[in-house]
Amino acid sequence: MNAKQAVAQRIMELCKSRNITVNTLANDAGVPPTTIYSMLNAKSKNPGIVTIKQVCDGLDISLREFFDSPIFDDLEQEIQ
Repeated sequence: MNAKQAVAQRIMELCKSRNITVNTLANDAGVPPTTIYSMLNAKSKNPGIVTIKQVCDGLDISLREFFDSPIFDDLEQEIQ
């Protein structure tokens, strides 16, 4: 799994654990739903840290809490 896939998986995991939809997350984060959806599919190859921070704000968690997941432990090498 690469970093982009891990971010998408973590967003979905957090939405599921809070029983919220992607649209609800987008509203809570103050970003258009298309921004979140692009992070979840192939459109966004590199979700920016500012956008991830907005997602965290919408989830009322810190960046540390977002990245504190086993999902990020064994990512593929990005430089090839």
